[in-house]
Amino acid sequence: MASPPIYEEIRDIARRAVVILREHVYLCCLFGSTACALYGVNRCPKDVDLIILRGEDTAYFKQLLADSDDPFYLAPSRRRNAGYKVLWYRLPSPAGSPRRKCKVDILVPGILNIPNIPPWLIKHKLGLPVMSLLPLLMMKLQGWTDHRDSRRSDFQAKQHVDVEDIEELLSIACRTGTCIGGHSLNWLPSDFI
Repeated sequence: MASPPIYEEIRDIARRAVVILREHVYLCCLFGSTACALYGVNRCPKDVDLIILRGEDTAYFKQLLADSDDPFYLAPSRRRNAGYKVLWYRLPSPAGSPRRKCKVDILVPGILNIPNIPPWLIKHKLGLPVMSLLPLLMMKLQGWTDHRDSRRSDFQAKQHVDVEDIEELLSIACRTGTCIGGHSLNWLPSDFI
């Protein structure tokens, strides 16, 4: 079995994707485990999750990345009858060992209840754009609920890691004085909060 990406590789993949998207005048931000790690969560992400702020066709953005930088490539989904391709990033692998890769998820607002994110609310951590802490925490809570309630055993297995991420994000939010109040979340739809 191939070794998973290390944190530095995850950050490099994210940085390369962000640069390509910026060159084509698309704003984006990280969310999921990569954003959590950039805020200080200890778990090493296994993939890169990017939200493109404006756009509707995730297939276009996947193709754009695959066409722009050789390590990015598209592969058919392993899910039967899936009408989409999966974006991967080819990682260096020692000769004679299994090929290493990292999945790159591209999403747009509206998918998975992702809210429209005003560009001025994107934070930057280590030079990378990330979703603001509270919406990220809410997305993690939603993911935990979805995984917990899923009939798929692979999703159910993720709920324990979700809980650990949520606990660390809550601790970070408290430590940094982040709070829900005032007008800080007025931009979010009421059903998201």
